[in-house]
Parts: sequence; C-alpha cells; structure tokens
Amino acid sequence: MLVRLTMICNGATAATRQGAFPADEPLEPRSLTLATAMRGTLRRADRVWSAPALRARQIAEALGLEASVEPLLADQDYGRWAGKSFDDVRGQQPEGIVAWLTDPDAAPHGGESLADVASRASKLMNGLIAERGHTVAVTHASVIRTAILHVLGAPLAASSKIDIEPLSITDFRSDGRRWVLRACGVTGPKPANPRGA
Repeated sequence: MLVRLTMICNGATAATRQGAFPADEPLEPRSLTLATAMRGTLRRADRVWSAPALRARQIAEALGLEASVEPLLADQDYGRWAGKSFDDVRGQQPEGIVAWLTDPDAAPHGGESLADVASRASKLMNGLIAERGHTVAVTHASVIRTAILHVLGAPLAASSKIDIEPLSITDFRSDGRRWVLRACGVTGPKPANPRGA
C-alpha cells in the first residue's frame, strides 16, 4: 500500500515579511502570484486539506485546489504575541522569548507550545498512515517542521534547524507501516515577472 503526503507551506503575509508573529492576515499579492504560477504542477490527489487560516485557504484556492479544512494542520497559536513583531516582544518579554526559543514545552504567550504543534502533526500522520492514496495539505512551517521531526524521530529542539520556505513542498511516503521523508524544500516554478503586484 502506498501512502503519500505532500505538504505545501502557505505564502508570506505583510506581517510575516516584517518579522511579526502571524495572525490570521491575508497573503501578500506576490504570494498569490507565485501560487498561481504553481497551478498544474501537483499530481492528482485523493484528498486535499487546508489549515483553517485565511492565508492557507488562499494558497489552496490560488493553486486551484478544492480543499477541506483540517484543524490538525493549524499554525501554532501564538496567543498574545500574534500580530506583534519579534523585536517588540523580545523588548517587552525577553525571558518569554528565551523560553519559547529553548523549551519546546514553553508557551509564554498563552497559546500553544511547539510540543502541542508536534502532537497535532503526529496525530495527523499517525491517522493518515492507514489511508491509501495521495493527500495534499496546505499548512504552515511549524506543522511541516514538526512532521519532519516526527518522521525522523528527531528531538523537537532540532526544529530551529529546519528552514521551510514559503510555498515550498515537502513530500512524505509510507508503505502503511512507517513514513519516510522523500523531498523537502522543493519550490515551484517562478513566473517570468516575479514582482507580481
């Protein structure tokens, strides 16, 4: 039995480009242009899922995918930090930032810890391993990083060493017993005029 999971990272927003913790803001126009250029590059899927956030749903739509919302794909909940810049939070709560960067169980912002996100990603992958066919999931870097760590059996502390580019593709395969990481960081074709809008 072949099981395939293709995770697509959502695009950038104006807030994330400025180094802010994401909130539920829309994509920047360039991300929509790049996603539209990727249309038709994905193989047929048996299931298409999207994280609940607006930016993930916008990417699915720009890719021409009819996606069902899957709550397990949600981005990390940054609680009180959502929408604030990293520098502002570091200036106001330096101990909180240190804890967040060094302890996967810490949630100084009142939202989710990285361990919480990893638990959701593991639950998703453990459930999907028995589903024959190809699933495409539009989600967030935090979910993709923790899915990679789940497959590799690596500690959550290694999360900061994985860079997930906006609109990149990460592909997993399974024989129904175990997952393997097939490809990571694959980017789609860029349009001739990448400035977009």
